[in-house]
Amino acid sequence: MRVAIYGAGSLGTILGAYISKTGGAIELINRNKAHVEALQTDGAKVVGTVQFCQPVVAYTPDKMSGKYDVIFLMTKQQHNAEVVGMLKEYLAEEGVLVTFQNGLPEMQIAEIIGQERVLGCTVAWGATMQGPGVCELTSAPDALSFSLGGITASRHKYFAAVKALLENMGTVEVEENFIGTRWSKLLINASFSGMSAVLGCTFGEAAGPRRSRRVVQALIKECIDVCKAGGIRIEPVQGKDIVKLLDYSNPLKKAFSSFIIPIAIRKHAKLKASMLQDIEKGKLTEVDAINGAVSAYGRKVGCPTPMNDRVVDIIHRIERGELQPQSENLKYFD
Repeated sequence: MRVAIYGAGSLGTILGAYISKTGGAIELINRNKAHVEALQTDGAKVVGTVQFCQPVVAYTPDKMSGKYDVIFLMTKQQHNAEVVGMLKEYLAEEGVLVTFQNGLPEMQIAEIIGQERVLGCTVAWGATMQGPGVCELTSAPDALSFSLGGITASRHKYFAAVKALLENMGTVEVEENFIGTRWSKLLINASFSGMSAVLGCTFGEAAGPRRSRRVVQALIKECIDVCKAGGIRIEPVQGKDIVKLLDYSNPLKKAFSSFIIPIAIRKHAKLKASMLQDIEKGKLTEVDAINGAVSAYGRKVGCPTPMNDRVVDIIHRIERGELQPQSENLKYFD
C-alpha cells in the first residue's frame, strides 16, 4: 500500500513523523521547497508538548509519480477543485482520498472523484509551523485523537488500513454519524479559531477574558442552533457531549456554559488558529469554509447567525488590510 500526505504543513508533518517513527511507510508532499529540503536533510523536528526528530520521505508535488492507494489531503479548501482534480490522476483505481480539511469538504470532493473514494477525518489536536522542517505540537499528548468516517455507511477496502495508520499517533473514533462529527469540529473552529484570528491570540486567550468569551459562547450557540434547525445531531468530542455542556435556554445554564468554556478548551489553550497563521503569512484564510459554512447553513434552515456573519466580515477586512488581528476588534461585536 502506497500512502502520501499531500499538503504536509504543520499537521501533516507531525502526523507523518509519528507514522514514520513507528515504522509506517508514508510520503510527505509539500510545495514549500525550503520546508521539504529541511525535512530531507534534517528530518521532521517536532517540538512543543512532545519533542523528537524523525527521518521522513519528503518531496515537492513536481516529483510525484505513479499511483497512491491512500492520499491524506491537508491543503486549504479554497483550492480543492484544482488540487483534487490533479490528485485524481495519481489515485489508484481503488484508492481513497482522506480529507483532513476544515468545514464540510466531503461532498465537494465526492463530486470530483466519487463518494465511494472519499473518507473524512477530523483531528482534535493542533500544531504550528515554526520554520522549515520544525513544527510545534500545541495540544496535550493525551489529546491526540482522530474521528474517521465516510459519506456512505459502506466501508472502503482501505478503511482499516487508514485507521491503523492514524493509530500510530493517537486514538481513532469510527463515526457512523460523520456529518455530526464534522459539525463538532466546525463548532470548535468557528468559535475558537474564528476568535483566535479576529483577536490575534491563542484559543486559551480567546476563551479567558469575559468580554471575548461572551462572543465565543455566542458563536457556539449559533452552531448548536443551526444544527437543531437542520436535524443534525452533533457528536461528542473526546467523549464529552459538547451540546449538553455548552447549550443553554435559561440564565443559569448560560452562566454554566460560560464557566465551562475555558475548562473545555484547556488542553488546547496554546493553539493558534491556522487562519491566524495564514493572516500572519499574508495568505487568504478559510473563513468562508468555517464561519461562512455556519452562516450558509443557517440561511438554508432559516436560523440567523449574526455572530458568525460578523466574524466572516472582520476576517475579510483583515485580509484586505483594513483591520489588524487585535483585541480592539471586540468592539464590532457590541
